[in-house]
Amino acid sequence: MTVRVVVADDQALVRTGFRMILTAGGVEVVAEAANGAEAVAAVRRTRPDVVLMDVRMPELDGLEATRRILAGVDGAPRIIILTTFDLDQYVYAALAAGASGFLLKDVTPEHLVAAVRMVQDGDALLAPAITRRLVRRFARRDPQAATLHRDLAALTPRETEVLRMLARGLSNAELAAALHLSEATVKTHVARILGKLSLRDRVQAVVVAYETGLISPGSADD
Repeated sequence: MTVRVVVADDQALVRTGFRMILTAGGVEVVAEAANGAEAVAAVRRTRPDVVLMDVRMPELDGLEATRRILAGVDGAPRIIILTTFDLDQYVYAALAAGASGFLLKDVTPEHLVAAVRMVQDGDALLAPAITRRLVRRFARRDPQAATLHRDLAALTPRETEVLRMLARGLSNAELAAALHLSEATVKTHVARILGKLSLRDRVQAVVVAYETGLISPGSADD
C-alpha cells in the first residue's frame, strides 16, 4: 500500500529534499506546505496518511497546526514533528497534543522512509532515551499548564505497572521479559491502556505517566 504524505516546512530546500527522498523510497508526497495554515489546508484537501511537520513556521506554527489537524477528527493522519533540536519544549507540546513522534532534520534517507512507514502502520516513533529526557525536562513544570489530564483509576494494577515500565522506555519485548508475559499479551495491555485513557499512542502514554506523577523525573535513567 502506498503511503501518502504531506511535507510542511518553511524552507523550500528542505521540502524538496524530503520529497526526493520519500519518492525514491516509494512514498507518495501529495502536497507541500510552507506554513502551518497551508499544512492544515493541505491535510483537509488531500487526506494523507502521514504529515511531516516542522515546528517553527510563519503564520501558524507546527504545534498549533498539529492541534488543529488532530482535534476531534476521526481518521486523522499521523504526524511526525521535524526539529533541529532533540530537546525542544515545542516538540514536547506537539507530542502531548497527539503527534506520533519526532525526527531531527538531519535524519538519514533510510531512517526517514522507515519512520514514515512505521507511523503509518500505527507505531509511535520515539527513541526511548531521548523521549524520556524530553518529557522529564518539560512535564509537570507547571501543573496548571499540563497538556494531558487523565484519570489512571480506570487502569487495573497490571495495566498501571505496564504503563510505568512503558514510560521508562521499555519495548514490548523488554516488557514481556520483565513481566514474564508473551509479547501478544503485552500488546493487549498497551492497547487497553491507550483505549481507557483515550490516547493515540505510546508517546502520549509516556507524557501522561509523568504529568500524573506515576513516574517522577528522578525515577528513570537517561
